[in-house]
Amino acid sequence: MVNDTRSNNVMTLKKALEAAEANRFAIGSFSPRYTPMIKAVLQAGQRAASPLIVQISHKELVRYGIAPGEFAEEFYRQIRDSGITVPAVLHLDHTKEMGTIREAVEAGFTSVMIDASEKPFADNVAISKEVAEYAHAKGVSVEAELGMIGTTDFVETDTDEELFTDPREAAEFVRLTGVDALAVSCGTAHGVYNVRKPRIDYDRLSAIRALTPVHLVLHGGSGVPADMMKKAFQLPEGGVSKVNIATDLELALLASLGREDRMSNAECRALDAERLRKGRQAVTETVIGKMEQFLLSSGKASRF
Repeated sequence: MVNDTRSNNVMTLKKALEAAEANRFAIGSFSPRYTPMIKAVLQAGQRAASPLIVQISHKELVRYGIAPGEFAEEFYRQIRDSGITVPAVLHLDHTKEMGTIREAVEAGFTSVMIDASEKPFADNVAISKEVAEYAHAKGVSVEAELGMIGTTDFVETDTDEELFTDPREAAEFVRLTGVDALAVSCGTAHGVYNVRKPRIDYDRLSAIRALTPVHLVLHGGSGVPADMMKKAFQLPEGGVSKVNIATDLELALLASLGREDRMSNAECRALDAERLRKGRQAVTETVIGKMEQFLLSSGKASRF
């Protein structure tokens, strides 16, 4: 393992979401996409006194040219050097490859997501169960997905196909796999909502919550109106505890640099000090805004 001495505030996803669900707020799972922006995300959590999750997906690792160990090393370095004391989780998002999951766990990720949602139900169960057994033996939480969450930019997933999660299947899936969190499909999508409008099927979400004991996750939080999202995690019987946000962070970074096209991680690392400062400031302010107005997680670090 690259990081064999974790800070006391770095925890598993399961532990973090227990506090979020009990206190009726959601924790943002923020993808900085570039290693220099990990600092910006963590500093936002510290300034907002908010718990947070720092994540990256398998496709993002490939697209931006980052190894799991490199991402984890920068995360733990910033936890230490930037004096980060708020609760934090290091999460591997959408991943289909067991090799990437093993690499991330060995590097010090405290949570991983296996996404076999495009497989038939029985295959999804078998694959997710295998990952849960492996990760739990290492003290790492596991998120899985049932249903298919659409996309508009193909950064995290391969298809824009959407298939809403069936509540009864969700209950059976959780029982058979033993996963700690479940990403559900009920209307949101990855990427920017250029044509379609974001929506959340609250009746479906409530039905899944009523039958499913694990923590629920909504992917595709970028661009969803705050009021719509707040309702999702403040349902009377309990709702969503984790919301994924990636695209909004990258858009803020690129806008601050006056560019539209994505960079590689190497390009981002090569930015001069002033441009890097401006980029980090834009990402930090975006994350703080989400914590204060979108997730209701600001000031909640004391609940842990």
